[in-house]
Amino acid sequence: MKPHKIDDIIIALNKTGARQYTKVSYPIRYGHFAEIKTPAYTFQFNLKHEIKYIQGRGNGWPSPSEWLKRTVGNDWIYYLAGDYSGVHDAFGEYYLPCPSYPTNSFISRNPFKERAVTSAIDAWQSLKEKVLTLASSTELACIKRFLQKVADNGPEALVRKAQQFHRIINGQITVLPPDTRHVDYEVIPIVIADGCLYKCGFCRVKSRDDFKPRTRENIINQIDQLKVFYGHDLKNYNAIFLGLHDALYADADLILFTAKKAYDLLGLKDSHLKGAYLFLFGSVDAINDSKLSFFEALQALPYTTYINIGLESTDPETLSILKKPITSEMVSEAFAKMLAINKKYSKIEITANFVYGDRLPQNHIRSFLDLMRKKLDHRLGKGTVYFSPLMNGEVIDNRNIVRRFYRIKTQNPLPSYLYLIQRL
Repeated sequence: MKPHKIDDIIIALNKTGARQYTKVSYPIRYGHFAEIKTPAYTFQFNLKHEIKYIQGRGNGWPSPSEWLKRTVGNDWIYYLAGDYSGVHDAFGEYYLPCPSYPTNSFISRNPFKERAVTSAIDAWQSLKEKVLTLASSTELACIKRFLQKVADNGPEALVRKAQQFHRIINGQITVLPPDTRHVDYEVIPIVIADGCLYKCGFCRVKSRDDFKPRTRENIINQIDQLKVFYGHDLKNYNAIFLGLHDALYADADLILFTAKKAYDLLGLKDSHLKGAYLFLFGSVDAINDSKLSFFEALQALPYTTYINIGLESTDPETLSILKKPITSEMVSEAFAKMLAINKKYSKIEITANFVYGDRLPQNHIRSFLDLMRKKLDHRLGKGTVYFSPLMNGEVIDNRNIVRRFYRIKTQNPLPSYLYLIQRL
């Protein structure tokens, strides 16, 4: 259907974006969506008629390469273009997602304090009256129906839907794996285990509860409810996150059971997007205890799988300061296993986290580089190492922290990026 114009408003239904996630330096949309263009803004909606993206059209908008995205948890994220080469080298993407909530961001700019950005969100919140007027002025049933549904999905309705989403999975996803950047953090979460194995002293985003796997009945119930919740927009997803903080420590059969059921029951093979992706966290104990038969089974699934392991440090003093109950020998063993798995399995990538901060012992980075030199004699394109800044709630000037990170990056034979924590 061609775009429909009412006065100075252009409405387009059934727009088609890219079918595959791509690393590009310009705004790109994926899957299928609808759009309302006003003289000042472009509003884009998912297949449930919920606002998904907002982009300014002139009117003081910071950059034509920047935009707002609303998550299924009803958070706004501002995509900052910045300096393309610098952003890509530091984060692995051509944009910098800036959440509207406190996180480990270390840039001084806060887009949500800028008038152009707040005005865009205000314009969306006041759109209901406008679309109802438009609905009454058109004779096209499909346009009328679309506008009415957009009006029904105003700010209050979206708050209720986010609450429903969190009830289904029994809480908020406080941190997503850094590898979910490969699908622009667009994942369907299925919680297979609550709590955390270590409860490290430095961590501010994980549960303090003891580790406890969920039952298969609970998992199937989540999948069934999520299928109804995502509804028509389900076809715009092709990625699953198995939560919460150490799904790899759950029984291998439970992981494989969930991955298979999610693929079948959520219809991922029918997604508008190509391929299917599986993401999960793992601990040092989890990967050290895992059997190769599990990875053989994982390799056979219709997913590209990313497993992010929290190694944090190879320095005993740093591990003690972090209150992480593991040894440097355990970390070294986990790292060696990570390299072996990445070499053997084409559809599985194990990535690692290391902490990063000014107040850590000097030997923290030195021991990390020693580990790289001992285990690797050439550069690899697989097995990304993420450095997670320890901020203690502070915002730090990114120029210094990125400059220091670059010095580490140039000495590391593995791909290295800074870890931006996002929730869902």
